[in-house]
Amino acid sequence: MSLFDKALAEGRPALVGYLPAGFPTVQGGIDAVHALIDSGVDLVEVGLPYSDPVMDGPVIQRATERALASGVRTKDVLATVEAVTGKGVPVVVMTYWNPVDRYGVDAFARDLAAAGGAGLITPDLIPDEAEDWLAASDEHKLDRIFLVSPSSTDARIAMTVAHCRGFVYATAVMGVTGARDAVSDAAPELVARVKAANSPVPVGVGLGVRDGAQAAQVGRYADGVIVGSALVKAVADDPTLASLRALTVELAAGVRSARAS
Repeated sequence: MSLFDKALAEGRPALVGYLPAGFPTVQGGIDAVHALIDSGVDLVEVGLPYSDPVMDGPVIQRATERALASGVRTKDVLATVEAVTGKGVPVVVMTYWNPVDRYGVDAFARDLAAAGGAGLITPDLIPDEAEDWLAASDEHKLDRIFLVSPSSTDARIAMTVAHCRGFVYATAVMGVTGARDAVSDAAPELVARVKAANSPVPVGVGLGVRDGAQAAQVGRYADGVIVGSALVKAVADDPTLASLRALTVELAAGVRSARAS
């Protein structure tokens, strides 16, 4: 089973939306995720705010810093997951590894599964150092999503994909996240290299998409289009969530047009 099954069955890529838990408040973050779901995303990533987000760009950093300053902790992330599940859209958590390690790997997996979460994206954990997480994700039937990048060797891509379940996260550019004027031209080659590993696991592409046209562009070759910073900025700029809803509808239309002709 894939987290992208519904979209792939419709012959289109999936739209994956990221928002951090606890931003602008815990309830505000829950409301924002509900807006994402109501507006057409196929999969939700709930971010776990962390004090050293080395991969996140300035938009997400500011949001997670605000969440941490207001006292948001791991229990609030799990509460957010529990509050937004059950609406027919899978929910995964994206987190750096240290908070999971401190919480307890098996305990985190147990509590995430109990909250209704479908899996975990771990940007700073590689499969060859993930023995505890591999065991816990098997025990609690959670998907595990590792990252590959343009700098990954073919051997590392093959090994990483072999350990993924749900999808593999292809970072389209080197560096931190953030919406960009143009999406990376390295992404199609990276997706082709992942596909060459002959894995049935779908490939989601992240980093840089900010509008429907870019979502359509990425969706022509990727199984999933991952959007984060642009959605977080929409929440920051417009607390009514009207801008978030409008952008999500535009992005959803983009992925649905990606292979229309």
